[in-house]
Amino acid sequence: MPETQNNVLNALDVAKTQWYHFTAIVIAGMGFFTDAYDLFCISLVTKLLGRTYYYVEGAEKPGSLPPNVSAAVNGVAFCGTLAGQLFFGWLGDKMGRKKVYGITLMIMVLASIASGHSFGHGPKFVMGTLCFWRFWLGFGIGGDYPLSATIMSEYANKKTRGGFIAAVFAMQGFGILSGGIFAIIISAIFNARFKAPSFALDPAGSTVPQADYVWRIILMAGAIPAALTYYWRMKMPETARYTALVAKNGKQAAADMSKVLQVDLEAQQEINIQTTQKSAGSFGLFTKEFLRRHGLHLLGTTSTWFLLDIAYYSQNLFQKDIFSAIGWLPSAKSMNAMEEVFKIAKAQTLIALCGTVPGYWFTVFLIDKMGRFAIQLMGFCMMTIFMLALAIPYDHWAKGNHVGFVVLYSLTFFFANFGPNATTFIVPAEIFPARLRATCHGISAASGKSGAIVGAFGFLYLAQNQDKTKTDAGYPPGIGMRNSLIVLAVINLLGALFTFLVPESKGKSLEEISGEDQQAQQPTQS
Repeated sequence: MPETQNNVLNALDVAKTQWYHFTAIVIAGMGFFTDAYDLFCISLVTKLLGRTYYYVEGAEKPGSLPPNVSAAVNGVAFCGTLAGQLFFGWLGDKMGRKKVYGITLMIMVLASIASGHSFGHGPKFVMGTLCFWRFWLGFGIGGDYPLSATIMSEYANKKTRGGFIAAVFAMQGFGILSGGIFAIIISAIFNARFKAPSFALDPAGSTVPQADYVWRIILMAGAIPAALTYYWRMKMPETARYTALVAKNGKQAAADMSKVLQVDLEAQQEINIQTTQKSAGSFGLFTKEFLRRHGLHLLGTTSTWFLLDIAYYSQNLFQKDIFSAIGWLPSAKSMNAMEEVFKIAKAQTLIALCGTVPGYWFTVFLIDKMGRFAIQLMGFCMMTIFMLALAIPYDHWAKGNHVGFVVLYSLTFFFANFGPNATTFIVPAEIFPARLRATCHGISAASGKSGAIVGAFGFLYLAQNQDKTKTDAGYPPGIGMRNSLIVLAVINLLGALFTFLVPESKGKSLEEISGEDQQAQQPTQS
């Protein structure tokens, strides 16, 4: 790429880390904080929804969501997320990152609030409206994936780019943690204010009428952090790489970056980027040239994210079932509704604090030293090992050795986040050309969410006890928790193999990785 075309992009690549980089991390990261809070807080309240709306008088066990309702409530947000990732990824490349960025946030805020206002005369209506709003919540969340990753990768310098994108994604950990802490506080307040006996003592009285407010408050709280960052998102300028390489306005790119980054671009404002434009726009997504240059890369990013999310989301969404299966949570009969929410939230918060959050930050600090490939491969391999360590002696853990089980379970989360959960998000934002970057990230992320849907819907049935008499109400016998964990271990091993299709992007400029600097110097075929 001739020097005159490369000035703004070079200035971004070598710019020192400065205050605006950290501001961008917080602005983009608060979207992910909300994403994680909203996607995972549903697992804190599904048992409460079952007790509140599906209690059958005279039943031996508290009410639980029927299989189809549970699958819908847990999985419908992922369907929305998948659609949002594809749509907003494409739109972000067509209209620009900034124009679309505020829309996704507003959808998230409105749908979070509306989820808590799910209404109706009976369980069907309440669950129906809840699923409707959870779908649109997911749609907004989906848009945040490709846009936040692309914006951060295009703002960052090449030396610390991986750490910056990882820091945006790491806000997910705080979202999961905050969801657990908030549920602990709300359930404790309601339990103290509205005393209730355990289910064993008084089945009907164990779920107080006010419990209906608890799940609504927990779901609606997700709107607060997103709403707080809306103004700052609207103030962010378009990224220089989009303005220069896609919108074809080098002067504007220089002016925008001069406002927010302390780099000397005054002498470079009349940048001639026409040659770059011709070459950069010479092949699209559905061409032989894209297939030749990036086909295997896209297969690598989509397959690894798909396989990871099957394991990651099935583990995360059904922690409460895994903890109940090994006896770490007391039996549902021995608690009232508020105590059950409190115990589930406490268990998930402990896992987030010990495994989830530290894993993200190990990635932030080490990714630009170790590289993406090494962290992803190590993460998949370690997840495989720890899953097998949980599965093979499963009877040993189920007999009461809870501490060992929880330690190993936390380590699978640690290596998911200090591993493929972070890298599958980072790499697609780096290795594709600017005009297709958000689209390809959206496709990769949507592939991941289709894995999450497999995990959310499949694990519910798969992990059921093999003994008909011990399955949850309405479920057919499954293969049991032990065999389910073995299946997840095999999936992680496949993820490690597909990692070899993904190129290393550490320390290179975005144009060097995507081949855009070479395209400026040679004609391409379509």
